[in-house]
Amino acid sequence: MSTTALSHRSPRQIGLATGASAHWAWLAGGFVVAFALPFLLADVLAVNRDVFYGILAAAVLALLFGWARSTGYELGRAVWRHWVWALGLGIAIAGLLAFMVVRTEDATPRPDGIELVGAVLWRGVVYGVTDGLLLSVYPILVVFAAFAGSRLNDRLAGKVVIGAVAIVASLAMTAIYHAGYSDFRSDKIAKPLQGDVLWSVPTLVTLNPVGAPLAHVGLHVSAVLHSYDTDTFLPPHE
Repeated sequence: MSTTALSHRSPRQIGLATGASAHWAWLAGGFVVAFALPFLLADVLAVNRDVFYGILAAAVLALLFGWARSTGYELGRAVWRHWVWALGLGIAIAGLLAFMVVRTEDATPRPDGIELVGAVLWRGVVYGVTDGLLLSVYPILVVFAAFAGSRLNDRLAGKVVIGAVAIVASLAMTAIYHAGYSDFRSDKIAKPLQGDVLWSVPTLVTLNPVGAPLAHVGLHVSAVLHSYDTDTFLPPHE
């Protein structure tokens, strides 16, 4: 059955027609990409940080849209799903994460002028959106799509179970991704795992791909502005 035909079906029908195994295979592939990119490019090859962010962004977009195209998942329609709640939660958690950065990290010197503007746009916005898509949007949407044809979707308790699986997948993605950086193969990995529980909320409760990246942008922009030389945010740090 063609992707075009699938695009006119309900989420439950898409799950049935595509098969849960296809979504799980894509999720497994996402785990491989999440570890391989930082490990090979940042850890092994020591690619320039900003060049690395560009490669990572392109790879994550290819992964997300490749999955959607292959399985018939309607990302365009998902953007409008509960969009008011997605925006509201995204902005609220972006503010909370920014507050946490300012309160828990020391202020460091930062560039000014056009260099600062470029850092905010590239390291704050572009990299923030990329992390939000990879660590939260991709695993959460894939898990819900995998369960679209399941009877669990028929009951509230079942949806809660699916949500629990989705947040575990997001935490696993966050752990695997950060393990690709040498300095996060330590107790430092606890910090992004704690953060994942917060920045994943907008997408987890709305299944809208906008909220989590928005929350992540708040984290990254505040890190650029407050702790430009941070050794916690904006990896790689070496």
